[in-house]
Amino acid sequence: MHKKKILVVLLLVMTISLTGCTSYVKDDKGGVVKEPTNGQSLVSNILCQPEDPTIVKTYEKHDVNIDKLPTCPKFTPADGGYEGIWSTIFIKPLSWLIIQIGGFVKSYGLAIIIVTLLIRLIIFPISKKSAMQSENMKKASKDLEKLQNKYRNRTSQEDQMMQAQEMMSIYKKYNINPMSGCIFAFIQMPLFFAFLESLYRIPAVFEGKFLGFSLGTSPFNALFGTSFSFDHFLNSFSTGNWIYLLLPLVVGLATFFSFKMNSGLGATNPAQEKQMKMMMNIMMIFIFIASFTMSTSIIIYWITGSLFTIVQTAVIRRHKDARDGKKRSKN
Repeated sequence: MHKKKILVVLLLVMTISLTGCTSYVKDDKGGVVKEPTNGQSLVSNILCQPEDPTIVKTYEKHDVNIDKLPTCPKFTPADGGYEGIWSTIFIKPLSWLIIQIGGFVKSYGLAIIIVTLLIRLIIFPISKKSAMQSENMKKASKDLEKLQNKYRNRTSQEDQMMQAQEMMSIYKKYNINPMSGCIFAFIQMPLFFAFLESLYRIPAVFEGKFLGFSLGTSPFNALFGTSFSFDHFLNSFSTGNWIYLLLPLVVGLATFFSFKMNSGLGATNPAQEKQMKMMMNIMMIFIFIASFTMSTSIIIYWITGSLFTIVQTAVIRRHKDARDGKKRSKN
C-alpha cells in the first residue's frame, strides 16, 4: 500500500512538472487577455494562425507574432521545432489529429468527440482491467473487512506482517492487483491535460461552432459576458444564449451517472464505501460548478468521456456477470 501511495505522489509530481506549458497573452497590467467576443483566454504559443479578424487584431495589438505560424489545416507536429518532451510527444501530435479530423468531417466539435473516443478505445484494455480490479475488490470487501477486524487491536510488527501476508492471500484469491488503478491513472491524467492544452492552442477550435454553441465560449461568459453584466444575463434569454445553461446540466447528469455506476467500487468495508460516496458527491458538485467556466470544447470532451465510462462499465459488468454465471453452472 505504501508503494501505491508513493506511485500516486510521483504521478502527481510528474504531471505537474510536465504540464503548464501553455503561456497566456498578458496585458499591460499583467492580466490574461481574452477574446472580446467569446471570452476565450488567448495563449501566446498557439500552434497555427487564427482566421477571425478580431482575434488576429488582438494578437497584433499585444505584439504576438503570428505571421510565421502555419495555417491550421497545414499544421504538422514538426512545425515550430522542438519544444520539449511534453509538446513533442503529446500536444503537437494530438493537436494535429484534432485538426485533421476536424477538417475531414468539417466540424471541430465532432472532431473532439471522435478523438476522445479514439483515445478511450486505445486505452480500453487498461481501463477494462482497472474496472475489473474494482469489481474484484468489491467482492473481496467482506474478507478484507474480517481481516481488518481480526487485527484491529494488534499493533505489533509481527502482527502487521501477518496481516500483510493474509491480505496478499485475499488479493491472490480474488485476482486483485493493487497497482492496476495507478497504471490507468498514470496514462489517463497526462492525456487529459494534453487534450486540455491542445484545445487552447488550436485557434481553429475556439473560433469554431458546434450545434449552435461557440467552442471557445463558456456558459458563464455566454450568460454574463466578458465584463460580468447582469443586464447581459437578462438579455441572454432574448438573444438565445440561455441555451448554454444546458451544457452544465448535461455535464452534471453525465458525471452523476458515471460516478453512480462506479460508486463504492474498490471499497473494502462499509465505512470506506460511505466515505468514497461522500467524496464522489463533493466532486460531482465541484465539477458541475466548474463546468460554468469551461469552454464548450472542454465540455464536449468531458461529456463524451463520461458517456464512454458509463457504457464501458455497463459492458464490463454484463460480461463479468455472464462469465461468473458460466462458472457457477459448471460447478
